[in-house]
Amino acid sequence: MKSDFSKTWVASKQTRKQRKYRFNAPFHIRSKFLNVNLSKDLREKYGIRNIRVRKGDKIKVLRGSHRKQIAKVEKISVANTKVFLEKIEQVKKDGNKTLKPFEPSNLQIVDLDVSDKKRIKKLKTSKDASKDVPKKLKSSTSKPSQKDAVVDTKQKITKGNSNGKKSS
Repeated sequence: MKSDFSKTWVASKQTRKQRKYRFNAPFHIRSKFLNVNLSKDLREKYGIRNIRVRKGDKIKVLRGSHRKQIAKVEKISVANTKVFLEKIEQVKKDGNKTLKPFEPSNLQIVDLDVSDKKRIKKLKTSKDASKDVPKKLKSSTSKPSQKDAVVDTKQKITKGNSNGKKSS
């Protein structure tokens, strides 16, 4: 198996290929794996479902032994795709205490750190974009119905046979 990252890879059901994709991904793509979903209040406020976690965000733990605890992000490891929270530590065998790593999928952002101008700009643009689209269009799919597809195929058949030749 090749160890290089594939830019053309779309998806696979095989977990070994999914793991390979994540393991060999470059840092600009690994950064996208650090997206964490927002709480309901923040979703309504900003009009987005998730955002990349940053140092200073307040996070709620959703899974594990530290469930329902809220803490600030102290450190993020893009290489390992882990998030480290303040005051949540684990004791090693030699007695030392270290920050416990968390998987981003097990976390939820409760409060955003909006001290960065770029992040504020991104939140405002996403909020403006969500206002333009009506709620009915967000929930419904944009696929045409079967009746429309049948009418379209009949029109194509009649257009194609307009030159007088019989179709076989």
